[in-house]
Amino acid sequence: MAPAPALADLREVCQPAAKLALRNGEHWAGRLYMRGISLRVTRQLVRTRVSPNTLTWLMVVCGVGAGAALLIPGLAGAVLAAVLFQGFLLFDCVDGEVARWKRQFSTAGVYVDRLGAYLADAALLAGAGFRAGENGFGVWSTVGFATALGVVLLKASTDLVDVARARSGLAVAEDAAAQPRSQGVATLRRLASAFKLHRLTNGIEASLLLLVVAVADTVTGDLGPTRVAVALLAAVTWVMVPAHLASILASSRLR
Repeated sequence: MAPAPALADLREVCQPAAKLALRNGEHWAGRLYMRGISLRVTRQLVRTRVSPNTLTWLMVVCGVGAGAALLIPGLAGAVLAAVLFQGFLLFDCVDGEVARWKRQFSTAGVYVDRLGAYLADAALLAGAGFRAGENGFGVWSTVGFATALGVVLLKASTDLVDVARARSGLAVAEDAAAQPRSQGVATLRRLASAFKLHRLTNGIEASLLLLVVAVADTVTGDLGPTRVAVALLAAVTWVMVPAHLASILASSRLR
């Protein structure tokens, strides 16, 4: 087995500053702690024959598994879901780092990565609905499925910008194009960003919220806190769906 490369060399190749600086290029948890962990994992993986696509599939398994873990009653299920979503984030970092170091890039890998993001967040929110309904079909499972659908629509509306531009022969939009042309929409967007509630539609944040309310469930002896959280996630998601669409149409991303 080849010797492990130096961390400084890995960081220069695998964590390019230009990519991490992009507005949507990096999750806050990646910047805060996961990139430091992932680089050390990547340092060992680049010495093996494991492919970036294999790591991407492991990311998908962790994400979908987090949703399934919420079906486990009690605090254990929420803890496992949160841990698995941290695994999702880790593999989401590592697959790209290994690809850059080994120069093994593929369109299939990008596709599976995006598919995994859809599946992971949807599975988590659907699982949260079942958890709130004590693993039975009913009002809460419906709320969970509706929230999962809303999150899929949020992600799809973002990705469809690239699809529309590509089919029109345009290059990928710059970050500056995301700014709304309308002053009113821009003001509303800044207010929404200030409260950060939109982050709850992301699986990382949602898994941590569900862990916190699972602790509260344990203290109170019922599922009231989880049900409040699931209702909050649903409300935030479905406020975000039309708001995000309006933001895209009011920006220069489609021009």
